[in-house]
Amino acid sequence: MSTLAIDGGPKVRYQPMPARGLLGETEKAAAVALFDAAIASGNAFGYNGPSEQQYEKDFVELMGGGFADAVNSGTNALFCALGALRLDALSEVICPPITDPGGIMPVVLAGCVPVVADADVRSYNACAEQIEPLITERTRAIVAAHIAGDAVDLAPVMALAEKHNLYVIEDCAQALGAFYQGQRLGTIGHIAAFSTMFGKHMCTGGQGGMVYTRDEKLHWQGRQFADRGKPFGVPAGSGTVGNVVAGINCNLNDLSAAIGSAQLRRLPAIVANRVKVGNAVRDALAGNPAIRVGWQVPDSQSSYWFLRMHVDLDALRVDKATFCAALAAEGIPLAVSYRAIPAECTWFREKRCFGNSGFPWDCTDYRGSKEPVARIEQAIRAVDTHFNISISESYGDPEAADIVAACEKVAAAYAK
Repeated sequence: MSTLAIDGGPKVRYQPMPARGLLGETEKAAAVALFDAAIASGNAFGYNGPSEQQYEKDFVELMGGGFADAVNSGTNALFCALGALRLDALSEVICPPITDPGGIMPVVLAGCVPVVADADVRSYNACAEQIEPLITERTRAIVAAHIAGDAVDLAPVMALAEKHNLYVIEDCAQALGAFYQGQRLGTIGHIAAFSTMFGKHMCTGGQGGMVYTRDEKLHWQGRQFADRGKPFGVPAGSGTVGNVVAGINCNLNDLSAAIGSAQLRRLPAIVANRVKVGNAVRDALAGNPAIRVGWQVPDSQSSYWFLRMHVDLDALRVDKATFCAALAAEGIPLAVSYRAIPAECTWFREKRCFGNSGFPWDCTDYRGSKEPVARIEQAIRAVDTHFNISISESYGDPEAADIVAACEKVAAAYAK
């Protein structure tokens, strides 16, 4: 057994991992063409123009039908998905335990009450078993976030939703291109939110998002909410005067959309490369007693925003931090902890949402708990027993092999 790099031995990998190269000449050409047209016409490009309409059409084609509305961030995609549901104020929305702050904050800003369900301890995702005990007469929706590109076990969640007449919003910010039981994530719930910021599977520039649904009514309601209540989809002669609902301006823009269309043409290859690398590491480490790619729902395919790695501390004589330090020393980029648990944050615990009002929890009309409800015991255990390895579509067989070799080397060195 070779000496660990952290102890002075040779590294598994000396070269830095390859850069993503997410943006290239194709995206540049799309942007330049838009500028050239604007200069020639004398008219600035804006939003909801031909580029954005084409981008939304391209996204719908990728998803196999339905309706799409491009917005300016993944956070606002979730906000607009909630707005599409037209929930009454103080409705309870069951939220995931491990997610970006933007995966929960829109619930409060939509005037609703987030109730945080615990994780399936084998993953970072919530599951029906943890969601069901939190359903009350006030519950109106469930946000199912597919963290790391790994699918939530949606069939039991959808069954719960049908039983209790609830909406399901799929948060696909980290899961574009992933599948569950042969269906694309985002097509199974009632409506879905995607992120297209620069770090995700594809981007529309620095920020961006997409609201997607196969329900035409929800689509129009979402579009109205995303653009200050403009009467999109309202038939002529309906008697509607002006804007139909209160909303804010969450629009994307034609420049971002032009980049988005170029990115969508590359997305199948991007996802395919990530899947190849992720599955290769998963399969190679499947029998390792100490380290492996984390459990995934059967009959699903992750799109691997990162590799969620499970470490079995009972098989090791060191803690996770020591293991990860040794693995990083071998040249593998990683994050020791993914403690993305909004319920632990000050804003959630101290109800810092609307000044000192404590709204929505302290509203006299709300009949639920005056303290924020969060079940996160298993989420904390999941965080404590997992870490993340960074990957990208620029990785290939050598990078996958080095990740496997480094994991095996460190696991063998620290085995009990």
